[in-house]
Amino acid sequence: MLTIALSKGKLIESALDLFRRAGYEIVGLSADSRRLIFVSPENDMTFLIVRPSDVPTYVEYGGADAGIVGKDVLMEQESDVYEPLDLGFGACRISVAALRGEGANDRLTSKVRVATKYPRITGSYFNARGIPVEIVKLYGSIELAPIVGLADRIVDLVETGGTLKAHDLVELEVIAQSTARFIVNRASLRLKQEPLMELIRKLRAAVRNEGAASGNGRPPAVGMRKKKMVRS
Repeated sequence: MLTIALSKGKLIESALDLFRRAGYEIVGLSADSRRLIFVSPENDMTFLIVRPSDVPTYVEYGGADAGIVGKDVLMEQESDVYEPLDLGFGACRISVAALRGEGANDRLTSKVRVATKYPRITGSYFNARGIPVEIVKLYGSIELAPIVGLADRIVDLVETGGTLKAHDLVELEVIAQSTARFIVNRASLRLKQEPLMELIRKLRAAVRNEGAASGNGRPPAVGMRKKKMVRS
């Protein structure tokens, strides 16, 4: 039996729809379910419903054989997992933003204070540009930080930009694009190779069929790309 970790929140409905399109009818599990673990004997799978930031940890350390999580989480955590598929849904971007009118001073030489839930990504971005940075780690309501004077900038996940506009913030630069990814535990790929490769093939076909139906023709990213784990 395969154990699959799914992200709570925005990604789960699209993830369940993807499984259905791939031929896995998961009876009894929905985006509104409060269950944290769901056994699907008809598919020989167990699903774990966990926080997005926990999905790579479950997969890396063998609590799950595979999982679905946003690329933003993978970039921030740099977990030691395989990333065979870009699933295409959950599209958003990691952006630098500031209060309207503050972006003119973006070529900063003195230390800039940045509020974010992505300290690793943020540090790498500003350090690569030679800008001294002080990072304020927040877990939510990032947009409030510039308004109350807590930070000069924010680095946050942006989907439509509506929340930024509502708080009189503007995007200064996009650091990276993010979509949902299918990730796999290294040991599981060896020990459960046949069922995992079958699952990957079916998910890949479902993603391609969806892309063809929507007319974008964009093929999913494929191949067993290893995410190198960095210990601090």
